[in-house]
Amino acid sequence: MSLLEVEVERQSNPVDMIEFVAANNDWSFERSGEDEIAMTVEGRWADYHVSFSWMEEFEALHLACAFDIKVPESRVNEVIRLLSQINGQVLMGHFDLWRQEEVIIFRQSLLLAGGAEPTNRQVEVLLSSALDACESYYQAFQFVVWSGMDAQRAVDTVMFETVGEA
Repeated sequence: MSLLEVEVERQSNPVDMIEFVAANNDWSFERSGEDEIAMTVEGRWADYHVSFSWMEEFEALHLACAFDIKVPESRVNEVIRLLSQINGQVLMGHFDLWRQEEVIIFRQSLLLAGGAEPTNRQVEVLLSSALDACESYYQAFQFVVWSGMDAQRAVDTVMFETVGEA
């Protein structure tokens, strides 16, 4: 079986759709280049630094969402254990330790092969699912990095669900 290489003329840059959605939602953003846009989104636990990049060679729109938790060298191994546990629970995307900056990022891509164009809804879901994942697990990263908690206990603690309000 051979794969055919087909050149598809794209109608627009997918980052244009991100800019359109951001403008319509009154999100502040910075277009740092033709293929990249960045924004800061306020969450419950932290401000999340989100960037979208169009990766032409893969025909993929890549989202990276970082938050300010610096991982000291002494906690790297436990953070890696935590990443493994969390990534086993996340349906789409994954968390990663970005070693250059020693910060944790959430990454996800939207495949747009064959000239597919992203819709408003796809962009909104891509962003909201990334933010939901970050919000769900942010405290687990805090517990491991700042409190010295082990990965399993940190995940168990943040996934503990209560019923009602006190």
